[in-house]
Amino acid sequence: MANLMGVRMVVAVLLLWAGTAGADERVVRTLIDQGHDQRFLIEETGALHLSGVADIIRSRGSQVASTKKALTDEVLKDISALVISGPFEALKPEEVEAVARFVERGGRLAVMLHIGSPLTGLLTRLDLDHSNAVLYERRNVIDNNNNFRVTALSASPLFNGLTQFSVYGCWALDPGKTGTPVAQTSPDAWIDLDGNKVLSKGDMIGAFTVAVSGTLGSGSFIVFGDDALFQNRYLDENNRKLAVNLAGWLAGQ
Repeated sequence: MANLMGVRMVVAVLLLWAGTAGADERVVRTLIDQGHDQRFLIEETGALHLSGVADIIRSRGSQVASTKKALTDEVLKDISALVISGPFEALKPEEVEAVARFVERGGRLAVMLHIGSPLTGLLTRLDLDHSNAVLYERRNVIDNNNNFRVTALSASPLFNGLTQFSVYGCWALDPGKTGTPVAQTSPDAWIDLDGNKVLSKGDMIGAFTVAVSGTLGSGSFIVFGDDALFQNRYLDENNRKLAVNLAGWLAGQ
């Protein structure tokens, strides 16, 4: 009888371990990079901060944490998704490679630009590039011509239920050979190449890409040319829906 009870206890422990392992495998961990002089943070509730989008990511099943550490293989070891939003300080070359390895292993990466130069190295590693100045629009303008609605959306889970979203100081993106443009300006948008804030001879006019998706190894990435679209102030109905869709994508849903 004692032997039988012992066997039952062993079986119960094994089942408990199996159940725990299964639960651990389902945990989605999203890490928010805040180690590159980011000014807009998930812990802060002010108008320009990111507490709202962090809550949305949690609502789609992710555990959310931020880090001020350098991005290394060790930091990214148990992470499912990484968000790099609005850095003012460039990622070091070794961080770029660690992020690339993270994606190659199957990780999901979301990147949002506030200024382009701190992300040049990472975008180059993904075979992408950014413009040297922000975009201006002549259609779908909100209050001034570098705040505008984006209505040219490609079929993507990110845009389920959406016909538009808004950006507030957006950089153009070059998808390179491997990226896929998923959102673009109107054909009347322009880049202020001479810096005079007026459309003039020599400025570039056309439909520019503002969001790019792609894959690297077993993983995937999405890059937005703007970070303000997910700030608390700008989470209107459409941008909030975009954030919900992004949160689902980060969670692998």
